[in-house]
Amino acid sequence: MLHSVRPTSALIAFAAVGLAGCAMRPANLDLALDKASTTGAYQVALVPPATPPAINQIHSWTVKLSDSAGTPVHGALFTVDGGMPQHGHGLPTKPRVSGEIESGTYRLDGMKFSMTGWWVIKLNIQGPEGADTVAFNTVVAPPRKT
Repeated sequence: MLHSVRPTSALIAFAAVGLAGCAMRPANLDLALDKASTTGAYQVALVPPATPPAINQIHSWTVKLSDSAGTPVHGALFTVDGGMPQHGHGLPTKPRVSGEIESGTYRLDGMKFSMTGWWVIKLNIQGPEGADTVAFNTVVAPPRKT
């Protein structure tokens, strides 16, 4: 004999939270794009493009790197990693720091966001002050309706 099961309001509420979870992010999420690296060896600013890029559009950012005293750092090397913590996947491209524009200012090419939501961009830095890391949170919002 089959029994009809009616969803309870608690189950419906749980499902709604589960579906909305992708759009939610921690309430205290640090969105600073200028911060000290993990050990404090470097001050790093991640500068997004002037116009927010569209979803699935390749774009470039700028990385400004200085030592803890504020002097621009020349000749640093970077690797880039990141992804969406709530979805468990990495970046959809393999961005890289392609070169130094001027002393302490670098171009980060090949960025792409495949969906709206919370993204983390991690930079591994190798410079004169040694190896260090920094992670930035950014939230890609849905496009504005015009």
